[in-house]
Amino acid sequence: MRVVIAEDAALFREGLARLLEDAGHEVVGRAADAEAFVDVVRRTRPDIVVVDIEMPPHLGHDGARAASRLREDYPDLAVLLLSAHVETQHSVELMRSGRFGYLLKDRVLDVEDFLDALRRVGSGGSALDPEVVTRLLGPRTSEDPLSTLTPREWDVLSLIAEGRTNRGIARRLWLTERTVETHVASIIAKLGLADDHEHNRRVLAVLAYLQSRVTPPRR
Repeated sequence: MRVVIAEDAALFREGLARLLEDAGHEVVGRAADAEAFVDVVRRTRPDIVVVDIEMPPHLGHDGARAASRLREDYPDLAVLLLSAHVETQHSVELMRSGRFGYLLKDRVLDVEDFLDALRRVGSGGSALDPEVVTRLLGPRTSEDPLSTLTPREWDVLSLIAEGRTNRGIARRLWLTERTVETHVASIIAKLGLADDHEHNRRVLAVLAYLQSRVTPPRR
C-alpha cells in the first residue's frame, strides 16, 4: 500500500517508515505537522495514512482534525490513528465510513499485529484497541437494544469492533466459526439491522456499540 505518515516525533516517524518499507509498503510522504500532512496527502493521494492525534501547530487534536477534514475530501482514504491518547470528537465520525483504525502506541507490543491492523484498515476494515473502545463508551441506560445481548455476544461484538474476522474471533474465544456466525446473526437481529445491500451491518453494529448507553451484563 501507498502510505503517508503524519508524526511530529522524528525518530518515531522515521522508524515507522523503515518498518513499513521493510514490510513491502511504499511510504509516499512524511509530515511533521497537521498542515504539512494535509498538503502531502493532497499531492500524493495515498491508500492509507498513519496519523498521530496530537501534532503541531497547536499540539491539540490537530492530527485527528486534519484526518477528518481529509476524509471529507477523499472518502476512500483509509485512516489509522496511532497515538498515546484517546480522542472521541473526530474518531466516531471517522469510524462511520469504515476504513478506520485507532491504536494506542504503548499497547502495540507486536510488529505483526500492527502490520495486520494496517492491512485490515487499508482493505476497508477496522482495527480498534480495546481500551479505545472502552473509552468511547459513554454513560449508559437500560433502553438500548444492546441491553438484550448476552455476555458472549458482547465478547463477539467487542472483537468485531477490533476489526476481527469471524475466524479471528473464533480463534480468540476458542469457538467454531459456525458458532461465531450464529452469535453475529443474533447480534444483528437484536439490533434490528436490516440487510439493505447498501450498508455494512458489522460496521453499523460497531457504531451501535460505540454509541451504546448499555452496561455489558455481569457474568
